[in-house]
Amino acid sequence: MKKIGIIQSSYIPWKGYFDIIHDVDTFVFLEDVQYTKQDWRNRNKVKVREGTGWITVPVKDSKHHMRQKLCDVVIDSGRNWQRVHFDTFRMHYSQAKHYSRYAHLLDEFYLHRRWHHLSEMNIHFTTKICEVLGIETELLSSVDHEFSGIGTDRLIEICQYFQAGCFLTGPRAREYLDEEKTADAGIEVEYKDYSGYPEYPQLFPPFDHHVTVLDLIFNCGPDAPRHIWG
Repeated sequence: MKKIGIIQSSYIPWKGYFDIIHDVDTFVFLEDVQYTKQDWRNRNKVKVREGTGWITVPVKDSKHHMRQKLCDVVIDSGRNWQRVHFDTFRMHYSQAKHYSRYAHLLDEFYLHRRWHHLSEMNIHFTTKICEVLGIETELLSSVDHEFSGIGTDRLIEICQYFQAGCFLTGPRAREYLDEEKTADAGIEVEYKDYSGYPEYPQLFPPFDHHVTVLDLIFNCGPDAPRHIWG
């Protein structure tokens, strides 16, 4: 049975996001849905000397932000956020065991290109990290197709379009997913269990699982996948 994951793109997501991508045959970035402010779409956490800190991509306010789609969100390129984020990672991770091995990722992400659209950047970052982690899942975007449904209906439509009989998602999806509809459509739903991830040598205690996956990569290097899916 073909398994699919369907989630909005996020800014350098945490390891659980990549756990879902790894476990499905096809992963669809759900980008033609409403952008949610103060969410993981444009920010994430990193380890800093004080514990954890936020890094946030500034986006331009839209007069119609309540109806703005994620794929239409424009980054506020007038602010020097790319250099700030680059310096933040270098400052707090330069002493990580495998930082020098993967520092080129930061150069590519922040210094060699100016980003304009949040969705495009998020998908690019995520795709590159999948390559580092050895993930070979097919990655697609909902904006490349014309899906008309709303909520659970849209998810069912996407599953049917890609002929997927199983939909893998995070545990929070229980709050909004209509399982009667998915069952009627013949689609099995699985919820990813994020518990049980092992701790790893992380800078600046106390340990925190809920930080960008780059934390794991810089600290564990080629051994990073073992700390996600074993």
